Amino acid sequence: MSPYPRHNSPAFPAASPARRRPAHRTVACLAAALAVIAAGITQADQAEAAASRIRLGSSADVSRTTWSGPAFTMNGSGGIVSASMAKAVDAVRGGTGSLDVVVLAASSPGSGSRTPECDAVMGLGGINSCTTWTLSRASDGNNAQANTDIRNAEFVYFAGGDQCKYAAWKSTALRASVQSVVAKGGGSGGGSAGHHINSSVVYDACQGSITSGEALANPYDSYATFTTGMFDWPHYGGTVNDSHFVTRDRMGRTMAFVARALKDGLTPGGKAWGVGVEEGGSLFVDKDGLATLSGADAYVVLGDHQPEKAVSGQPLTFSNYKIWRLSSGRTFDFKNRPTCGYYLKSVTNGVADSNLYSGTPVTSC
Repeated sequence: MSPYPRHNSPAFPAASPARRRPAHRTVACLAAALAVIAAGITQADQAEAAASRIRLGSSADVSRTTWSGPAFTMNGSGGIVSASMAKAVDAVRGGTGSLDVVVLAASSPGSGSRTPECDAVMGLGGINSCTTWTLSRASDGNNAQANTDIRNAEFVYFAGGDQCKYAAWKSTALRASVQSVVAKGGGSGGGSAGHHINSSVVYDACQGSITSGEALANPYDSYATFTTGMFDWPHYGGTVNDSHFVTRDRMGRTMAFVARALKDGLTPGGKAWGVGVEEGGSLFVDKDGLATLSGADAYVVLGDHQPEKAVSGQPLTFSNYKIWRLSSGRTFDFKNRPTCGYYLKSVTNGVADSNLYSGTPVTSC
């Protein structure tokens, strides 16, 4: 099972800060693990290993050749945000007809409905069907039926969970299938891990989840790992997404991610843009790159110069990050990115300025 829950649960409450995966198991945990291995693969393991498909709505796909997108949703937590998803659906269908949605997950929900995202999607207007695919192995990205469903869909939503498993689909047919949906005027999106996978530079967390304090103390910490070349959506280039942003205090690590992207040349033009969305928030991004926020706050963090110090094993120093804070209803133009309205924050020897989530906007720029 993924070390990250697909949705928040009592074992992983939304208010809990992100923690590193422990480097060592206790003796008790080792004993329990050995007992499971000795017993062989359990029925639950076998179920998790199989790609599964659940379709809601019409059994036949929509027959239509032109669509009005692309459109995207970038969510701070795993679930569908109806306000932004409705905008994306309407943008893709151009206000007429209906469309098909595919939800991709790498693990099943811990409890409750087996199709929580599709349950929400089916409550929106303009939906013909919603199909949930759970693909627990990297090789499942080559599943023929899953790729057929994706290519026949008009919107693909990546559920919350473990973005490392999503990044593993980069070398499979699934990546091109999702790209084909956007190319025909459809859309893509996701929440939490699904938000991460939709940025140009993906913090993949394949070695473990890193905290802000750890990332600022060493931006080259072994847990700060990235995948590039997965997706690069129109007008959304040079971005590295982050989720659960304020609740889990992730501004500091996004600052470190931006510094890494610049230092390592992961983004073009000498600039890197962190996009952090709080739980319950969602950015709807239209075909012209205009993002509109629904729900909780979002932040865009720009690094437009090389860090003063970003060295393995040493604390980060980076002056004057430009940060835009967005509240519900506010917009951010990713095609024509603003040059004003930001506030400034710095990191010196691994210590960030106070009040990272608020500041006085610069207007004389």
